[in-house]
Amino acid sequence: MKSFFLLVFLFILFPLPAHLQAKEIAYIDITSPDARRITIAIPWFMSKERPESLQVYGRDLADTLGKALDFHGIFSLIPPEQYGNTQNANWKSLGADFVILGNYSLSAKGVKMEIRLLDVGAGDMLMGKIYNGNRSHEQSMLYKFTDSVIKNMTGQNGIASSKIAFVSDQNGFKEIYTTDILGNETRQITRHKNLVVSPRFLPGGNFLTYTSYHSGNQNLYITDLKQSKTTRPLSRRKGMNLAPAWSPDGKTMILTLSKDGNPDLFMCDRKGKIIKQLTRRSGINVSPTWSPDGKQIAFVSDRSGRPQIYIMQLKNGKVQRITFKGQENAEPSWSPKEGLISYSSLVDGSYQIFTIAVRPGSAPRQITNGPGDHESPTWSPDGKQILFSYRTGRTQKIYAILKNGTNMRQLFNMKGNQTYPQWTNTRD
Repeated sequence: MKSFFLLVFLFILFPLPAHLQAKEIAYIDITSPDARRITIAIPWFMSKERPESLQVYGRDLADTLGKALDFHGIFSLIPPEQYGNTQNANWKSLGADFVILGNYSLSAKGVKMEIRLLDVGAGDMLMGKIYNGNRSHEQSMLYKFTDSVIKNMTGQNGIASSKIAFVSDQNGFKEIYTTDILGNETRQITRHKNLVVSPRFLPGGNFLTYTSYHSGNQNLYITDLKQSKTTRPLSRRKGMNLAPAWSPDGKTMILTLSKDGNPDLFMCDRKGKIIKQLTRRSGINVSPTWSPDGKQIAFVSDRSGRPQIYIMQLKNGKVQRITFKGQENAEPSWSPKEGLISYSSLVDGSYQIFTIAVRPGSAPRQITNGPGDHESPTWSPDGKQILFSYRTGRTQKIYAILKNGTNMRQLFNMKGNQTYPQWTNTRD
C-alpha cells in the first residue's frame, strides 16, 4: 500500500498503426520565426463512473494540461466553449490539427487517468498513456503527458516537469522559493528572515545552493530539496561567497570569493574545498556559467573598465572577451543545448536581454525591448526559452520569452516581488 502512494507512472503506449510506425516524423522547431502554431483541442476529461455528465474535476484536469502545453509556445488552443466541452465534436470543422481526449477514475486510493493524443487529419491515435497515483500527484501526471506530447512534436522532451527557483519578498523578507512552470505548487525553501540571493540548482534538480546574509556575512549554503534535510554551509569565508556555477556532472563548482580582497573566481569541490583559483586580481570577476561540455566558462569582469563577458578555457586558463557592444554586459547564462549565451545589457538607460553565439566575430541579438529592466536571464532545460526578472517601477516579476524574442509573458502572479529566477538545468 505504501508504494501506491508514491507516484506511479505506468507508461503504457497504445499500439500505433503499422503505417505510422514506419512513418518519418517531421519535428517542429518552435523557435523558428515562421513556424505556425499547432491548433489543438483539449475537451474536459470524462469521468468513467459518470460518463453522461461533465464534472468540474474533469474541467480542471483539461485546463491544467492546456496551460502546460500552451506554455511551450507551440500550440494554439481551441476554447472548449466552441464545442460545448464535449469529446464528440467535429474536430475537422473546428480546424483542429490534434485533439487530446482524457478520462479518469477516482477511488479512495487515488486517481487513474487514460489520455490519448489523436491526429485529426489522419484519423490516427499517435500516443496513449495510463497514469495511476495519489490525488496529490495529478498535476505531475499531466505534466508528464505534456512532456511526452512535446517530445512527439519536436523530438525533445518538454519542460513541463521542470522546476523554477526564485527570490521573493512576499512574506516581508527576501527568501528563496521553488515552483512549477504554472506557479501552482510553490514551496518556500529558506526561512532566514534576511536577504537571500542567487539560487542555483545542482544538475538533477534535487539540491539547491544560495547565498544568505543572515549570519552577517555573505555565506554560501546548500539544501537537499528531495529529503528536506537541514541546510548546511558550503563556504563561510570572509567576504563574498557568491553564486556558484555547477559543472555539468555536479562534482565541482565555480564561485566568486573575495577572501583575499579582490572578487575572484575559484573552482571548488562539492564540499566547498578550493581546487584551483581561476582569476587573479584582473578586476572584479563574477557570474560564472559553464558550457554544456564542461570545457569552458563564461563570466563577467570589469578588467577592461566596464563589465563585459569573457570566455575561459578551463584546460589552459586562456581568456577571450566576447561582448564589445554595450557599456555594461552582465549575468551570462549558457544555453544547455547549443553555443548561445544570454545576458543582460544596459541599453538607453534600461537593461535588455541579449543572446550571442560563442564564436569569433558573432554579433549579439537583442531579445527584449521596451521600457523597464530585463535582468537575470536563465535558460529552460530544452534551450528554447529564457526566464528573466522584469522590473517596472518598483515591481519585479518573473517573465518568460522564446529565444527568438517572441511570446513574452508573465509566468505567474504572486504577492510581492520575484527576482533571480533559476531554471532546473536537467537535460535530456
